[in-house]
Amino acid sequence: MTTTAASSSHHLSPAFPGRAPWGTAGKLRAWQQGAMERYLQTQPRDFLAVATPGAGKTTFALTLASWLLHHHVVQQVTVVAPTEHLKKQWAEAAARIGIKLDPEYSAGPVGKDYDGVAVTYAGVGVRPMLHRNRSEQRKTLVILDEIHHAGDSKSWGEACLEAFEPATRRLALTGTPFRSDTNPIPFVAYEEGDDGIRRSAADYTYGYGSALRDNVVRPVIFLSYSGNMRWRTKAGDEIEARLGEPMTKDAVSQAWRTALDPRGEWMPSVLRAADQRLTEVRKSVPDAGALVIAADQDSARAYAKLIREITGSKATVVLSDDTGASKRIDEFSGSDDRWMVAVRMVSEGVDVPRLAVGVYATTISTPLFFAQAVGRFVRSRRRGETASVFLPTVPDLLTFANEMERERDHVLDKPKKEGEEDPYAESEQEMDEANREQDEDTGEDMLPFEALESDAVFDRVTYNGADFGMQAHPGSEEEQDYLGIPGLLEPDQVELLLQKRQARQIAHSRKKPDTEADLLELPAERRPVVSHKEMMELRRQLNNMVGAYVHQSGKPHGVIHTELRRACGGPPAAEATPGQLRQRIAKVQEWATRMR
Repeated sequence: MTTTAASSSHHLSPAFPGRAPWGTAGKLRAWQQGAMERYLQTQPRDFLAVATPGAGKTTFALTLASWLLHHHVVQQVTVVAPTEHLKKQWAEAAARIGIKLDPEYSAGPVGKDYDGVAVTYAGVGVRPMLHRNRSEQRKTLVILDEIHHAGDSKSWGEACLEAFEPATRRLALTGTPFRSDTNPIPFVAYEEGDDGIRRSAADYTYGYGSALRDNVVRPVIFLSYSGNMRWRTKAGDEIEARLGEPMTKDAVSQAWRTALDPRGEWMPSVLRAADQRLTEVRKSVPDAGALVIAADQDSARAYAKLIREITGSKATVVLSDDTGASKRIDEFSGSDDRWMVAVRMVSEGVDVPRLAVGVYATTISTPLFFAQAVGRFVRSRRRGETASVFLPTVPDLLTFANEMERERDHVLDKPKKEGEEDPYAESEQEMDEANREQDEDTGEDMLPFEALESDAVFDRVTYNGADFGMQAHPGSEEEQDYLGIPGLLEPDQVELLLQKRQARQIAHSRKKPDTEADLLELPAERRPVVSHKEMMELRRQLNNMVGAYVHQSGKPHGVIHTELRRACGGPPAAEATPGQLRQRIAKVQEWATRMR
């Protein structure tokens, strides 16, 4: 977002402690008050508010809606939400502050008892003219929840434009990076930067970093697990690799899918560790719950069976976004049950504030989906609560975990210099996969393989952009040290405790000489595992060296990269190992020295 319009600075103290129920806050948090003041100063037709998941976008939006209705700026409200479950949550939250929305509306006049309707983007896509007529007949405020969904398909975007172009006021909300594609989003303003690239411009931004400092959201501890994976390819070849070690994109994907296979040892080990973590958290937060985000129905059922075997208790299983699913989510939210297993559709917007432990068991690797998934665990109810999310050691996921506080924009233009390799290029599975609403397997087996064997190894803890700990066997004293971190801690206490745990673990491992130590006991600096940050730095160094050599040699970037691959061997830079990248850096340095 642009820095001028999107300032999240405020001088009011956050309304804390005591998180109000969804949409019922008696007093506004500082950011909500700041966003209200920003809106009332300018009274714009379009307003984009970007606030981190769990910060209270709903309360802000409904407070603003109440003000606009009370001052007769608008006569009715239309809320557009991504899912059936969410439109019902909006209606319930609005009712608690005296705004009556019809979540069952489909056609015809709205009942006289209602102040408006709550609908889905898909519903608008089916009947845009119905909503246009409603917007033309009465002065309307349209609240577009998680506005990035209006760019999911051309028809949805066009339908939103057609339906709500006549609206008196439009309030767009989002809690995550928009999209990685270049589909423009309706009613979002874009501003061109000095680099010629157009980026979305928010009117008010309240990021995770600000919310964490204000105690509005919980700090998140990421516990990642690696391990040995073995699978068989379609060609019949058996491959073995260690999750987290540098490998090609295809191999990472296959190792990741092998880890998530419920028939291996990785998932049971991680679920067992997550349940131990939940037990520790529940000592200080008795109703804390846990959620597994699964990729499809079969996996969800299999994970629920594993949880029953591990804990002796049944897990709530949510398979699809239907009426039954909404009821099960609500029942889980109001209970003190330990576990829920859900397919990816539950990741966005579902409000279960007691969720404190998560297991990321899907292969979706977009920053949008990751942020929405983690957002299920950060909603703070009282000071000191922490969230714990268990991850496979996959480079993309570790990068997202390290960048929790990064604010992103929706970029319309993505120019790429001819022939230049982009070391920061994101995986292009993108939103087509992340936004699928079905939760069954699509049958599109992009990387056909058979998972044969997996085991789990505790790898590290990522917190506040830093990594702590060394690899350890599941069930070991070292792993238990990290699983046993208290459930109620201030953010600075979390970091201090992690530093102490790491120091103790390193001191213990150094009592043994390297020749006797298990590889798992070696400190990170003595392990042959290169972190994703180090990989990114190596690629950046290579690109800088190639860029400098372009000016010396007069050759294009692409030609130099090709010559380096020919001279040193190996795949493109995006898939090269650390050793291959260092070899190419040394080679281009050698070439540059010769030309002087």
